[in-house]
Amino acid sequence: MKTNRRIVNKVREIYGRLDSQTRDQANLAGVCRACGKCCDFGEFDHRLFVTPPELMYLSAKMGAENIMPMPTSRCPYNIDGKCTVYEHRFAGCRIFCCKGDADFQSKLSESALEELKALCTEFEIPYHYTDLAGALNSFARA
Repeated sequence: MKTNRRIVNKVREIYGRLDSQTRDQANLAGVCRACGKCCDFGEFDHRLFVTPPELMYLSAKMGAENIMPMPTSRCPYNIDGKCTVYEHRFAGCRIFCCKGDADFQSKLSESALEELKALCTEFEIPYHYTDLAGALNSFARA
């Protein structure tokens, strides 16, 4: 998957806005204790969905050869309870906090998805909202 620098910059801007909003509204966003429990999607009983621009961003920042498949329900980037891609983590990871307000998180997610979908339209990238395991496994096979 060839990555356009403009896409990477626009995703970085979206992530910057998300980080700013969660920081500015910490009372609604919740405080992450970095326990890593939510990174085991099966155990935590939830799923993380990602978009093509987010995968392109991660690939550009880490190198396509470093995109790992996800053979279990645990995010492969959570090693020994710590996120090894924290700086480059997906929108859902930036938004979700198990102690956060669900309505706040939902609105922030909808806003981020609108922006990411608009990037797909702008750059003529097929839009997919795919669970993390499927996305990483497909990317690793390609």
